[in-house]
Amino acid sequence: MKADKNAISDFLFFQEDEITSSIVYAKLAHIVKDSENKKTLLQIAAEEKAHYEILKRHTGKEVAPNRWRIFKYYWLARILGLTFAIKLMEKEERDAQEVYARYPEYPELEKLGRDEEVHEQKLIGLINEEKLEYMGSVVLGLNDALVEFTGALAGFTLALSNAPLIALTGSITGIAAALSMASSEYLSTKSEEGDSKHPVKAAVYTGIAYIITVVALVAPFIFIENVLVALGLMLVMALTIIALFNYYYAVARGESFKKRFLEMAILSFTVAGISFLIGYALKTLTGIDAA
Repeated sequence: MKADKNAISDFLFFQEDEITSSIVYAKLAHIVKDSENKKTLLQIAAEEKAHYEILKRHTGKEVAPNRWRIFKYYWLARILGLTFAIKLMEKEERDAQEVYARYPEYPELEKLGRDEEVHEQKLIGLINEEKLEYMGSVVLGLNDALVEFTGALAGFTLALSNAPLIALTGSITGIAAALSMASSEYLSTKSEEGDSKHPVKAAVYTGIAYIITVVALVAPFIFIENVLVALGLMLVMALTIIALFNYYYAVARGESFKKRFLEMAILSFTVAGISFLIGYALKTLTGIDAA
């Protein structure tokens, strides 16, 4: 039965979504190595194509896939991991069940809505990829670098008042701290019985996350002579890193972005503020001026 005029726009929207998703899942199936993951993705791709055919019977129209979405999710999976790309795609999709419920005269569409829910449940337990397995190590490196290093640089800013000197001191401190954190993660992972993580990989992930954060936070003091302006830009960089990482983590893990972002931002900026005041106090008490 062909849909009436009121329903046709909704059905066309989902028709495009179904054919686009079918192509995305099929392309993602070709980049995964795990055979079970590949099988599940191909099955979902076939189901999405079947949904498209059902909707086409109601609209009487062929609909072209959204090439931008195909490109977007394929490369997100390549760069940021399969889990992130799939979870983001599911998150951004319009609620099919809610829309189809408006049209009880098309009972077969209820099955389409139920299938979408089944897809989500399948996808939740689908992926076992290294990026997420070592997420705890990345969290450790980032959290420690952001909290400790924003505080250290804020303290150096008032104590030293010299941008090149702050950058040099911060770089030495940061690299030493990164090596220390990587070593600690190696020993910690090695001592945990039954942990599937490889100690060396866990240490590398922790160290790299820490060093990338150090480079980003030190950079303003290398390129900007005014230490207060550099400090302000450093705090903006820290906030940006917190936002980007927590968005990735929230999507991949299905957690609240707002809660994690606020918690980490408040902690980092509180430590930075206290360290800034300590630097000012020590400079005043000692009378040392490195400017």
